Order: sequence, then C-alpha cells, then structure tokens
Amino acid sequence: MQSRNKIMDDISQLMTNAMGVAQGAKDEADTAMKGLMDRWLAGHDFVTREEFDAVRAMAQKAREENEALKLRLEALEAKG
Repeated sequence: MQSRNKIMDDISQLMTNAMGVAQGAKDEADTAMKGLMDRWLAGHDFVTREEFDAVRAMAQKAREENEALKLRLEALEAKG
C-alpha cells in the first residue's frame, strides 16, 4: 500500500512540474509575441488613439463651422 501511494505522489509531482513548465512556456511565448507585435507596429505609420481622436474632433468642428457658414450665406443671399 505504501508503494502505491509513492507512485501516486510521484505522478502527482510530475503533473505539477509539467504544468509549471507549460505555464512558463506560455509566458515566454506571450512575451515573444508581444515583442514581435510591438516591432511590427513600430515599423508602420499608425496613429495613436489620442491623435485619431484629436483629428476627429477637428473634423467635427470644421463640419459645424461649415454648416454655420452655409446658413449665413443662405441668409445673405435671401436678403440680396
């Protein structure tokens, strides 16, 4: 009976070690993939979210100003 428990303990320890190795490999793969993606993105001309939001706000303001000028022009043409 004692030898059976020893075998089960050994198998349990082996499985625990295997899970630790698998987790380490996953962490290493994640780190490598993140580094690869960072290098790939740095090599392209992408804008940041902040830059995109700033340009979008500028475009919205320009549309609003354009609409106001259009209404003003229509009012001046109606007078003249």
